[in-house]
Amino acid sequence: MKILVVGGGAWGTALAISAARHAAGHAVLLAARDPDQLAAMRARRENTRYLPGHVLPESIELHDFNAQPWRTGGLDLMVVGTPMAALRAMIGQLAQPAVPLAWLCKGFEAGNPEAQAGGLLGHEILEDVAPHQPAGVLSGPSFAQEVAAGQPSALVAASADASVREKLVAAFHSERLRVYANSDIVGVEVGGAVKNVLAIATGLCDGLALGMNARAALITRGLAEMTRLGVALGGQAETFMGLSGLGDLVLTATGDLSRNRRVGQLLAQGLSLEQAVASLGHVAEGVYSARTVVRRARTLGVDMPISESVVALLDGALSPAAVVATLMGRQPRDERAPG
Repeated sequence: MKILVVGGGAWGTALAISAARHAAGHAVLLAARDPDQLAAMRARRENTRYLPGHVLPESIELHDFNAQPWRTGGLDLMVVGTPMAALRAMIGQLAQPAVPLAWLCKGFEAGNPEAQAGGLLGHEILEDVAPHQPAGVLSGPSFAQEVAAGQPSALVAASADASVREKLVAAFHSERLRVYANSDIVGVEVGGAVKNVLAIATGLCDGLALGMNARAALITRGLAEMTRLGVALGGQAETFMGLSGLGDLVLTATGDLSRNRRVGQLLAQGLSLEQAVASLGHVAEGVYSARTVVRRARTLGVDMPISESVVALLDGALSPAAVVATLMGRQPRDERAPG
């Protein structure tokens, strides 16, 4: 199989490495958008900027994105490894109905801040830009460093199109990376988007040393929020008990490699949002999608108190201590009730 991965970030690079090691002998093209980064990767056979310490197999061909390597023909699969902010443009440039396309980014497009409904999920962007393009998303609990190192991991290939799901499984399922198929792309994408917001809240909890009881409660109630929004958007409730829901939430909310969790920890230490984000060196999608999550929830009448508190924290409307007081001061209710 000939696979094009667009984007020289950590996750795109990690998946390119994983695919290149596949027993099926895939031909992998990795296209970077930054000429300087591309030159460094070619010289060192390593992505020192975003994934240091992991050698790129010699079988990976490194390409300049601007040379449009997807126009050379013969591709079996295209994978977009850019942040959510670039997905719309990437779909517009890559779309060709004969070749399935998948994206790795998790979150909501920022959209127009004045729009009540907020931005869109990946599959909604696809419907807007290239509705006839066969496509899906590859998501689930996965840190790029561990996938690149060949440590056991599991992902979900989600698409309404069975042939796309099959193509993604064939491309990436291996002895070290299990890939499960799921037709509920709505649920899978909502899980991937909302867990980043909830991880900021959990990082705040850990940064304030509130204890493991508080962390467990926050994750559990966060999962309830995520499920409510996902079902309201058309997802299936059972999806949120799987890898892209509970699995990804637990990893991102507790793992030391989680950038979104790290943002919450740094805010708890008194850093400004700008300082916290600048210190990461990578994108923390939860910072950019939190407001859209809340806007879409409000439009649908879905109560998401934890996500609301994260937005208030990011906007400077609540201090870390005030976030805790606000959440703990809510009125008691039945556990199964909304909110």
